[in-house]
Amino acid sequence: MRRLPPHEARRGSVARPPYPRRTRLHFHLNRGVPQSPDSVRYPLCRPRARSLVVHAPRSRPPGLLSSPLDGRSSVPGLLTSQRFFDEHADALARIEAECGVALERIAVPPEGRLDEATLQRVELAFFASDVRDDRDLQRRFFGSARVAPGLRWMHVAHAGTDAPIFTQLFERGVRLSTSSGETAEPIAHSAIAGLLALSRGLPDWAEAQRRHEWAPHPSERVPDDLRGQTLLVVGLGAIGNHIARLGQALGLRVVGVRRSPRRPEDCVDELHPPSALPALWGRAGWLAIACPLTEETRGLVDAAALRALPPGARIVNIARGEVVDEPALIQALRDGHLGGAYLDVFHEEPLPPDSPLWDLPRVIVSPHNASVSTGNLGRTDARFLRNLPRWLRGEPLEGEVAGPS
Repeated sequence: MRRLPPHEARRGSVARPPYPRRTRLHFHLNRGVPQSPDSVRYPLCRPRARSLVVHAPRSRPPGLLSSPLDGRSSVPGLLTSQRFFDEHADALARIEAECGVALERIAVPPEGRLDEATLQRVELAFFASDVRDDRDLQRRFFGSARVAPGLRWMHVAHAGTDAPIFTQLFERGVRLSTSSGETAEPIAHSAIAGLLALSRGLPDWAEAQRRHEWAPHPSERVPDDLRGQTLLVVGLGAIGNHIARLGQALGLRVVGVRRSPRRPEDCVDELHPPSALPALWGRAGWLAIACPLTEETRGLVDAAALRALPPGARIVNIARGEVVDEPALIQALRDGHLGGAYLDVFHEEPLPPDSPLWDLPRVIVSPHNASVSTGNLGRTDARFLRNLPRWLRGEPLEGEVAGPS
């Protein structure tokens, strides 16, 4: 009888590939721990699962997937929406072929919850835009991610990671990356729309329309020209820079605040560090808040800062509600020190029905929705698809965050 060569030898029903002993090691796809061929067991695999044979590296490659020997699957499970799997089937297949790995598609269930065995196989998750925008899907997604013991990486389709769930994931050692910058333009457009509405007195006209009243602006409330006014942008990241660029296009003098030094893409007339804010409040006819929520920025715009703004100054907040002292803001709006506000974010969300902010004149409220735009889905999906092969290969992730922001 002809003796089968090693690569045709069988153990169970899974082919065992050849391993030249002197130069190669076997790398399990999940953890990247090299093992000698004789020490590797070959369990039955799911369809499309592949072994990866590579020349022995000088150091352990980071980020490869965990070993089937630790009781978890050699086919990493990806948790996200069924919509994502349907729309990006070809892209996922290309990534699998390029990286030599099969992914198990685990869709967020339309109702109920994932069973325990499926949760055990979840190793990466994508909090996609369609999941974020559907409260039921969002609840089931995080309900699964929170208890998936093997979860190692989550990518989110937005920028902020200050919610408690992300703190919990960080504490578990889960890596997080964001889509920071992908929704910056629509958020900036919302901010400028609020600024223009306040500048031209649209809230007064809208109120008169509800009363069926023809009400031109009285002479004492004729809007000032925007050109030449000062816009203070606190937080000059992707969103802040878009706001600054549009502000300059309107003729505003833009003053930016950021820790890091000036960059070529900055669209500001002046750039200052946060320590300069006490001297800047009094110059800001317009204050746009675009910074992340951190321990340093929580309560940054307090009662003293609000009172230091010029009389009639207006505020645009598309960052986080906790950056502003909300009771002090309400008081400054009530007594007329501030001329108006566009607010997309609040201390408590949804904004309680009894909040005074609903009924204050010249206050525009939106339901933390400034980022919504039809192009977001494609942009944030594309960011995850760029990061997926990076993670599979152990390369640095685009938009990875080091800890809770």
